[in-house]
Amino acid sequence: MALAARDVMQRDVLTIDAAATILDAYRLFVEEEISGAPVVDEDGRVLGVLSARDLLRVITEERDTALVQTSYFRDTEEFSGPDWAGGPEDFQDRLAGRTVGDTMTPGAIVVALDAPIAEVARTLRRQRVHRILVVDDDRLVGLITSFDLVGLLEKDVPER
Repeated sequence: MALAARDVMQRDVLTIDAAATILDAYRLFVEEEISGAPVVDEDGRVLGVLSARDLLRVITEERDTALVQTSYFRDTEEFSGPDWAGGPEDFQDRLAGRTVGDTMTPGAIVVALDAPIAEVARTLRRQRVHRILVVDDDRLVGLITSFDLVGLLEKDVPER
């Protein structure tokens, strides 16, 4: 019998809620030492994926917006300089206002629970990704990484 996604997948997958803030996502990534997480609804349906790249993008956008929209006292008073005191707090407030749902990459690359391992490998290669979500009736049930597939090859190689 050929191996299927269900035989290889990791079952304990860290997920994040779309309503979580970007700061919450950042904390999760740092504490759990991960670089991405599926975004699911309350029923476990996959809404998208949040990656470290998504976090960097939103942080850069907010930082650049904060730099461009710097307010100056000289707009109201003659000979005054920029209001630097409000900058960092404003930046943190902006990030606290951004949600995972606003930032995530919508949708996800998925395979069915019964997908043959060859199909999983082919999908990873064609999509040029290292992780694929495993779903059953549109609900997240697992995750397979390229390392999981390499581990299968390693089992077949005799040790010296």
